[in-house]
Amino acid sequence: MEKITLTVPASRALSGRALAGVVGSGDMEVLFAADPSQTLTINITTSVDNSRGRWEALFNRLQTVSRLPGGVLTIHDFGATPGVARIRIEQVFEEVSHA
Repeated sequence: MEKITLTVPASRALSGRALAGVVGSGDMEVLFAADPSQTLTINITTSVDNSRGRWEALFNRLQTVSRLPGGVLTIHDFGATPGVARIRIEQVFEEVSHA
């Protein structure tokens, strides 16, 4: 298991918490807790070694297509594809924006 921490600038504020996916589902679980900071801290635990570059590329892409909120994003990844990862991440942001 590899642990990765990334920090990216936040460009919007949300409040609340959200969960998408389930650890036992075989792909990934994403938890988000909003806070008023100007950064999004991403804590990733992954079964895929040497995947930091893949995660950095995913969040660089997300920054170009959407406004990331401030808070803490916790990801438990068990080999999800980048497409599934993006869907789960967008799901938690969508859920908390409607809370």
